Amino acid sequence: MNKHKTLEVRFDGKPVGRLAEVEQGKDAHKVAFEYADGWLQNGFSISPFSLPLRPGVFLPKNWNFGGLHGAFGDVLPDSWGQLLVDRMLTAQGIDPGSLGVLDRLSIVGTSGMGALTFHPAETFSTTVSDPDYDHLAELCSKLLRAQPVDDLDTIYRMGGSSGGTRPKVLASVNGEDWIVKFQSHVDPPDFGKLEFDYAKCAESCGIRMAEYALFPSQTCSGYFGMKRFDRIASEEGPKRLHMLSAAALLELDHNSPAMDYHDLMKLTRLVTREDRQDLQELYRRMCFNVFAHNRDDHAKNFSFLYDEEQKRWHLSPAYDLTYSTTYFGEHTTSVNGNGASPSEGDLLAVGTKAGLPSKWCSETASAVRATVQATLKTYLK
Repeated sequence: MNKHKTLEVRFDGKPVGRLAEVEQGKDAHKVAFEYADGWLQNGFSISPFSLPLRPGVFLPKNWNFGGLHGAFGDVLPDSWGQLLVDRMLTAQGIDPGSLGVLDRLSIVGTSGMGALTFHPAETFSTTVSDPDYDHLAELCSKLLRAQPVDDLDTIYRMGGSSGGTRPKVLASVNGEDWIVKFQSHVDPPDFGKLEFDYAKCAESCGIRMAEYALFPSQTCSGYFGMKRFDRIASEEGPKRLHMLSAAALLELDHNSPAMDYHDLMKLTRLVTREDRQDLQELYRRMCFNVFAHNRDDHAKNFSFLYDEEQKRWHLSPAYDLTYSTTYFGEHTTSVNGNGASPSEGDLLAVGTKAGLPSKWCSETASAVRATVQATLKTYLK
């Protein structure tokens, strides 16, 4: 494949700006970004804190995204997608270690999450209609065990741009794009059913979810899938929505505890212009994560979608809600400074500091806890 020193960034086919490598000492590069003139006149800030809409060259202040700004690093695949890309490159005789971050963005091309696309693109990812999920799950399991996979092309095309740590593929369901997950080597056999039950419980708690389903299997209780919320139907066909995680907006390393729910509430207040519904939504999610033992609540598991008409951001639907324990045993996002065992008092402290009424916070926390205990008790023993 071609090596890239520059790339063009586009949104809905329109040039947003250019990325270019800038040397930062021996064998080290950061990637600078500059808005296109047309975007400066008619576009919007693609990352309000790091990339304000103004002329000039922007250089990342840290290395949390491999020398990229978070808005672009957010699009790169995480461990599962990176594994697929590296296996595919190796199979083609290309050393994965020889690629820079711009080369990897060109591989993502037009297939990444959100609305930003990168050109020239060298992507091979695609969606497949009516896939055999049991067959795909077995292929994923072999890949995780570092075993030979004959049908590597198929699994790469369906999942090479995906984020997260668990194996997943992009599938077309009734003409709409979905993400379907498979279990990793550390997950219980019925992990799909677990995430499905968590999604149902979250919905019962008043948490906003995208459409989801449990796809049938002959070998397990099913595979959890969710319709992509960064795509919406329009008369011209599927439209991409600009999406950034909290990690990208704040330029944070999501692999380490770098945030408190106080910070997340403040971020939500700022980017949504103190939208009360979004603040209440985030409060419910915080309560759910505490009571349902979802401790992998890192900064990439909260995202925001940009509304072009309203010219503002809103919380995306919730995702990755499961029973989880981090390697250090605490919430990745602490609650009022408490990551090990947040109390209801910690929850109330976060909510009230964000401007939510104390009575509403207390009643909501109690309602979420009661719903979780009633519906997820099998998993919380």
